[in-house]
Order: sequence, then structure tokens, then C-alpha cells
Amino acid sequence: MAELTKTVKTQMKPREVKSILISQPEPVNPKNQYTELAEKYGIKIDFRKFIQLESISGKEFRKAKISPLDFSAIIFTSKTAIQHFFRICTELRITMPPETKYFCSSEAVALYLQKFIEFRKRKVFYKKDAKHTLFTLLEKNKSSERFLYPCAAYPFEEAKNNEIPNFLKEKGFDYAESTIYKIVCSDLSDLEEIFYDMIVFFTPLGIQSLFKNFPDFKQNHTRIAAFGQTTAKAVLDHDLNLDVKAPSPEAKSMTGAIDLYLKQLNS
Repeated sequence: MAELTKTVKTQMKPREVKSILISQPEPVNPKNQYTELAEKYGIKIDFRKFIQLESISGKEFRKAKISPLDFSAIIFTSKTAIQHFFRICTELRITMPPETKYFCSSEAVALYLQKFIEFRKRKVFYKKDAKHTLFTLLEKNKSSERFLYPCAAYPFEEAKNNEIPNFLKEKGFDYAESTIYKIVCSDLSDLEEIFYDMIVFFTPLGIQSLFKNFPDFKQNHTRIAAFGQTTAKAVLDHDLNLDVKAPSPEAKSMTGAIDLYLKQLNS
């Protein structure tokens, strides 16, 4: 890991990047864009999850005194939420009624429901275009349904996306939220004496996990790469230098952005 405390800004020419830590699980395919980068520049690339998911048991779910059967419509925003919702239903021996409606944030999420329900016999709604967004679909059914929003618990309240619950509350929906899994910071203590020339982040939670594990993190010569606007903002909010950003007009992917940076620095 990099030296531990706050950012030190320097005008010195950056050192060559010889090692990179990717804050995500290693790709299943051993031959991927990261291994190609490693081979191309003769560098070391390691993978490590900075955040991870923890299941909530059916017994723990019951403590919230919420029963899925009390709701006529379920809102899903991810495949992960679908997985954990039906896992809990199985644990509690609950079978959702055929007339239950499902409102999904995308077609991909809606189609994933086929793994858990008889898709053609249920009522499934999802965002199709600018006129048929999740919010417009929800509002059309506001008066006739009672909604359940299964979601995750986060280690930091500011990490949670409250867009949907805020909308439901402001519009006066009959709804409830239910925590069905947890997102927690990984234990990175074994990395304390390990140093990388670059650390790559994909979510603001990854940055928060870094500082939870190493409150006195100092960037020094370590380069920071970030994917997405919110992740880039989290880097800057923690007073770190942002060296590589994706997507950009020159590089749509993280590996493409790193490739451009290494081409300039290591060649």
C-alpha cells in the first residue's frame, strides 16, 4: 500500500509504474485486458476487493417486521437485490403471489427475474425509454399498489443512493424499505506494509474503505486512478491527486486510460 497519512503534492517527475492494485476481484478469465497490460509493460497487477457483500439471514430480516407478502409491488434496481430478495423468501418459505408486480430499473434487471419467477405470468415493468422511466412507471401505479423497496445497508450513510426512497416519500407513496444484504468494507490490514505505484478505484466506497483501513493514508508517489465522476469526486474530496480518470474522450475503459498513462510514463 502507499505510505500512510495525507496527500503530498510534488512537482517531481512521476516514477515509472511497476505495480498496480485493482480494487476489484480478479477477472474469471485469466486472459483479460489487465493481463494484457501487465505483459505489454512488464508490470505487476494485483486484485483485491475493497468492499464486499454480506448476506442477511431470514431470521435477521424478520426483526424489521416486514413481510414481502404485505406488498403488491416490488422495486428492483439490481440483480444482486433480486438474488438476495428471493434467497430470503426461500429461507422464510415465502412464495410471492402470481399477481405481484415488479418494477425494475432496466431491461437487464427485469430479464434477470426469469431465474426466479415465471416471467410471462407476472406483471413486470421496466424503463424502456425517456418517456417510460422507472419513476413514471411507479407514478402510474401509485394509487393501486403498496410498494416494497429491497435494498442494501451501507457502512457509510452518504454512500447510499436515496433517489428512489426520496421520490417515493415526496410523492406520498405507500411503501417500505427493507434491508436484504449489507455492503461492508473489506479488511485490508495485510496490505499495510505492501506498496503499489498505482491504486485503481471504481466506486466512492472503495475510497472510503481505504481510509477506514488506513485513516492516516498518505499518497506520496502512489498514483490514483478512478472510474466514473462520483469516484473521481471522492478521490478529490479526500485531498488526493487524481492521476488517471476514465471514461474520457481518449479512453472509454479503465484499462484504456491506464494504457495511455503508462505509454507516456513508462516508454
